Amino acid sequence: MTGKSAIPNNPSTHLAIADRVHSAAIHLLRQLRRADDATGLSAPRLSALSVAVFAGPLTLGALAAAEQVRPPTMSRLVDALERGGLVERERDEVDARLIRIRATKKGVSVMRRGRARRVARLAAQLKLLQPAHLVTLGQAAAILDSVVAELAAHRTQ
Repeated sequence: MTGKSAIPNNPSTHLAIADRVHSAAIHLLRQLRRADDATGLSAPRLSALSVAVFAGPLTLGALAAAEQVRPPTMSRLVDALERGGLVERERDEVDARLIRIRATKKGVSVMRRGRARRVARLAAQLKLLQPAHLVTLGQAAAILDSVVAELAAHRTQ
């Protein structure tokens, strides 16, 4: 970026902006989550299914770690998803002792339709923005993507 910034570069500014972004993200996701009611799944089940769909087949332990719950809790969630035909357990091809949780076609379909409903709801709201604000929001989304990538990179170190 070039030119002077109107926002001072200091720790209290960073904290204030981080607080606003955090709050906005939580409130946005809560509003969009209302579209998830159509799935008939609880938020924890839908979240676990999302990880199984978008992160690929995972062990129960890896799925529990991704969702920040204990393995027994994840086991109950996976059991319910399996009963609903949304995930299946499969033996690892290399190490038959490992069981991986894989989303079924039905599970992928549920997630894709749910995501489409959330995105459509947000897009309808974005249509109301002025073009300049929409451009700014697009730029902010790209910046947030890079922040998320950095946070993920530091988590694995």
